[in-house]
Amino acid sequence: MPRRLAPEREFTMRFTSTPRGARLARRLVSHRLDDWGHPYTAPVNETLTLITAELAANAVRHGHVPGRDFHLHLVLGEGIVRVEVTDTRAEKQPPSSPPVTDSLSESGRGLLLVAALSDDWGVTPRHAAPGKTVWAELHVQQQGHPRTHRVAPEPTDVELLLATASLLRDDLGSRPQDARHGGRRR
Repeated sequence: MPRRLAPEREFTMRFTSTPRGARLARRLVSHRLDDWGHPYTAPVNETLTLITAELAANAVRHGHVPGRDFHLHLVLGEGIVRVEVTDTRAEKQPPSSPPVTDSLSESGRGLLLVAALSDDWGVTPRHAAPGKTVWAELHVQQQGHPRTHRVAPEPTDVELLLATASLLRDDLGSRPQDARHGGRRR
């Protein structure tokens, strides 16, 4: 069982158990890490964004229960960044060590990536409800100057809200039936 971090910074959010929810979780983790002093192109940001993408995709693919969301919890503390993804499917536990997949297989490498990229990872039962939490930790050194706690929203927060809102709207331009209209809504 991993130790509990004394958080310097935390981010928690619930997402729909869909590919769109997994994509939004990945993007918001990347944005939050940038906000905490780990720029988008820094190895810490890129690594944790990839780990989040894999854990969120697994929650959607293997932990989905109709009508239930998955939860993401990101914690920065004590030189460690920890990402936790919690779903409501208790009976589908990931293996304690990722299996070696066939080289021709199109899936099954997510946990191999998580194990290779993280300093530690594991699975714990969900507290007070059915399900599980899959977590990964990465040791980090603080880069740049982390932003201090704010009272009033800064442009970064407004941009995050606008980006989140645009991700949640239907992207009609990406649908094949709308291609004849040049991706514009009518």
